[in-house]
Amino acid sequence: MPNGKSAPAKARPTVSRPRMSPRSREAARIAEIFARLEAADPHPKGELEHVNVFTLLVAVVLSAQATDVGVNKATRQLFEVADTPQKMAALGEERLKDYIKTIGLYPTKAKNVIALSRRLIETHGGEVPCDREALEALPGVGRKTANVVLNIAFHVPVIAVDTHIFRLSNRLPLAAGKTVEQVEAGLEKIVPERFKLHAHHWLILHGRYVCKARRPECERCIIADLCRFAGKTI
Repeated sequence: MPNGKSAPAKARPTVSRPRMSPRSREAARIAEIFARLEAADPHPKGELEHVNVFTLLVAVVLSAQATDVGVNKATRQLFEVADTPQKMAALGEERLKDYIKTIGLYPTKAKNVIALSRRLIETHGGEVPCDREALEALPGVGRKTANVVLNIAFHVPVIAVDTHIFRLSNRLPLAAGKTVEQVEAGLEKIVPERFKLHAHHWLILHGRYVCKARRPECERCIIADLCRFAGKTI
């Protein structure tokens, strides 16, 4: 300028950025939770041992109110002699009891396994159906069991809510609910589509080994900063 003075700096225009709505922030939090679980375990697998779809179905039926470890110990020898509905039906209820007597409620479970084996032979040609209604019509098969089979065997993106998922979903929270049905419906709505196929396994494994019922191990939790649980240990 003629007087040697520099021109005053022009004020930068204020750029207003739209604020995220509470719903958008929550959606982003949930997406980040599953993104981290995926990064830590890209290809999660269930822990029930099985050799085909039928043995998976049997293992899940036997796992009700029992641990996967306990079921696996019993079924290793069982599935060596009875890995099809035909072989299981031929084994019979009393002989089946000898294989699974270490599992809780084994008399009822043996009765159901033999009955569902016969139903598969009579109604489905010995094949396990890829249909929720048909699965739930089998003896001893409820919605959770049907969902596990659909997810693992047929790669259907459904979420089977067990005690771990129920606790975790209410604790983080993801989808809060007083019943398994409410939690399942809530998760179906809020879990992003890209994560739905494996969400079931990620949540079960996280609840089983990290976010435990009595004392969650928050110090080694990869989503602790995204958790709103009042009883966090860190």
